[in-house]
Amino acid sequence: MINKKIAILTMLIAIFSSCISPKKVVYFQNDEIDQNLVNNDYKTVFKADDLVQIIVSSKDLESAIPFNLPIITTESITSSPVGQPIFQSYLVDSNGEIDFPVLGKIKVAGLTREELISDLINKLSPDYIKTPIINIRITNFSVTVLGDVKVPGRYTVKNERLTILEALGLAGDIEMTGDRLIQVIREEDGKKKIYEVNLLSKKMYTSPVFYLQQNDVIYVKPNYAKSQYAVFNPNTGLYVSIASIFIALVSIIVK
Repeated sequence: MINKKIAILTMLIAIFSSCISPKKVVYFQNDEIDQNLVNNDYKTVFKADDLVQIIVSSKDLESAIPFNLPIITTESITSSPVGQPIFQSYLVDSNGEIDFPVLGKIKVAGLTREELISDLINKLSPDYIKTPIINIRITNFSVTVLGDVKVPGRYTVKNERLTILEALGLAGDIEMTGDRLIQVIREEDGKKKIYEVNLLSKKMYTSPVFYLQQNDVIYVKPNYAKSQYAVFNPNTGLYVSIASIFIALVSIIVK
């Protein structure tokens, strides 16, 4: 009888005080990393539908004016008639091109920031501007984080060098019930491609999607336990079942 009670008590402890193994939730576990496979020089390239802000300046300010989009102002919430000035951006079309003042259509898709700056300098100097200074940034760089994270949503960032870890940090990190084998959905050559990244392993640093691109989607699946829990209605059936089992087991112990 005593052994029976001990067995039941052990089962109760297992049911009500079970926890997730650290091996299933701790990031960066003891895997060796081939540093030759880590891409520390990753650079964002421009893609269709990017909004690219290009500001051309020079010591001769007058010569640079024709190569900049007009600056617009927002409506002020105060009595002032002028609001905050905003630099307009170029939309990269489906052909990967922008319509640049004076120069016309320019291919930008597939180029890095440095490559586009070099290309524009070559086109502008010395015929139009002797010493052009060009500043470029993507104004709509964003990623989406979905699934079992604290704050799922779409995040627009100013930094165009964004890692998976930084994106998860913006979303408040993965919940304890989230699977550490995540998915990154990326559009390549007009098709959606799904990559899997194991956050438990340091080898994640060598993943081709460790550095995110514009419009990437990160999806964090719930783990098996949470998936099974979701089958039940948490406000009714599940609680009733647990309560019934608990009462039945306690009754056996008391007898």
